Amino acid sequence: MPIPALPAAVLWDMDGTLVDTEPLWIAAETELVESFGGSWTHADGMQLVGSPLPTSAEILQGRGVELSVEEIIARLAAGVIRGQVAGPPWQPGAYQLLVALRDLGVPQALVTSSYRNLTVPLVAAIDVFAAVVSGDEVTHAKPHPEPYLTAAQRLGVDPAACVVVEDSRPGIASALASGAQVLAVQTLAAGPDDHPRLSRTDSLTRVGPAELARIAAGAVLELTADRIG
Repeated sequence: MPIPALPAAVLWDMDGTLVDTEPLWIAAETELVESFGGSWTHADGMQLVGSPLPTSAEILQGRGVELSVEEIIARLAAGVIRGQVAGPPWQPGAYQLLVALRDLGVPQALVTSSYRNLTVPLVAAIDVFAAVVSGDEVTHAKPHPEPYLTAAQRLGVDPAACVVVEDSRPGIASALASGAQVLAVQTLAAGPDDHPRLSRTDSLTRVGPAELARIAAGAVLELTADRIG
């Protein structure tokens, strides 16, 4: 059987997919809400996973944070950046897969709802991304397809020939709407619904270039502890 060609590019979400920053976001949200006398739970934080930052800020305003949207975003970003002083908190298998794809010459892009300043720790830690699309650079954030269409355009590739790796419902919806093949990493966020272009894994340690090549070729893979194939 011939080996499938590698993807034209791999487009990566950041928070929750490559790096385990969701706990940092939730901690920053909790600290901010409590500083204004409110309460914020882990479940509250999970509802914001994958959301555009202005949307999250408006929700926090509704929970009693008496700051502007811009001030809230700045406070949250500062907390997340402080949490990465020792370096990015890589998800298992993420760093190794990024390097393996780089060594094979596969173009890669970082596509995140976070603002550009929040990508600095990750981009500085590993030289693999030929393009970065951040939440403050697009008109329409995830779940709109614009972020992933923009990344494909910057790399000069057809979105349909790309594999997107995502972990949140808004991100997965954005990636599918762009026409890409999608690998959903089921970490903190609830698992996505079925889709003919949607593969799943419970860990990037189960994923290598060969699996991404199969996904790019149209295979739908279930790479989880209870089902491999």
